[in-house]
Amino acid sequence: MSTEATLPSPSMDLARAKRQGLRVALAVTFGFSVGLVNGSVLPFLAPLFATQFLLASYSPPGLRQGLGTVLLIFMVGALLIFLTGLLGERPLVLLPLLWLCYFSCFFAQGRQLGGAGPALMLVIAIVVPLLDILQRDLGESIVLILAKAVSVGLLLAWGAHAVFPDTGPTHANPAPLLPQEPGRVMRQAMVSGAILLAVVALCLIDPRLATAMVIPITVASLLSQFELTMSGRAAVGLIVINLLGGVAASLAFTLSEVRSSLWLVTLIVLLVSLLFAGKAVLGTTTGKVFGGGLTTFMILFGLGISPLPGGAPELFATRIAYVLFAIVYALCMASLFWPRPRAASDPLAP
Repeated sequence: MSTEATLPSPSMDLARAKRQGLRVALAVTFGFSVGLVNGSVLPFLAPLFATQFLLASYSPPGLRQGLGTVLLIFMVGALLIFLTGLLGERPLVLLPLLWLCYFSCFFAQGRQLGGAGPALMLVIAIVVPLLDILQRDLGESIVLILAKAVSVGLLLAWGAHAVFPDTGPTHANPAPLLPQEPGRVMRQAMVSGAILLAVVALCLIDPRLATAMVIPITVASLLSQFELTMSGRAAVGLIVINLLGGVAASLAFTLSEVRSSLWLVTLIVLLVSLLFAGKAVLGTTTGKVFGGGLTTFMILFGLGISPLPGGAPELFATRIAYVLFAIVYALCMASLFWPRPRAASDPLAP
């Protein structure tokens, strides 16, 4: 049976991608503004979660899917807080459990399972130990912070779809990446979990990195973007785009410091999110890279305009150094320890 009539045309795909980019920009901008008005400790969390929902599919999350994701993340966050409080003084027990969580998330991402769920849980599994051990004076429960952020992120995703609705068929999604061999995905996920765990442990051990949450989150984002089969040009592009996110965040923070105004911050976030969102919604490797750059911008800018209790905003050079360190660390470790892809031309390969 011919399927030509059901396949969307390139112009339809382009129009849908443009609308999705506008949704991402709207969710990020409005989410940041609401977080600042409400005095959120971590104003980047809600727009970050909304971005993950929107980048996972062109269609809005269903009510059951959205509420299920909120409940799952709430339960995972509560479990992580319980384990961190119980085993915080016994790192030899806590760290393997964190590795197991990271491994599960990377494996699900590699097999393209769970939509936005693995990316959301990966962020939570990084944020919870850092906040629970290093930042105990947040003023409210970490579980409450996470529940509010995920719920607001879901509302932002639904609201963005309401403002920019689809006008044609809605079955098309961003072009998926080709799934990898299960065995290789498992080995790569094991290594990626260890790479991420090492940098999380470094942030927990070194008091100078107590507020450097951007390092492990950027490492996790890069491990999801990087591929050993990338050309040299693509790898350089990955580095440049992620570093550009950090530079944009630092410049935006500097402008907001010179003239502190909610309208100025909103305009800055809108312009930067439009710059990255147009490519981030494509679903290809390029889309993942631009999505990572947008993530870097949100975290760095969010931490700058609303620093954690007891910490001061870092200098421009320090914030860029954090991003640069995360980039170099993640790419070097992945290049050294990830399993090599099997040669496609090898006739003896099983």
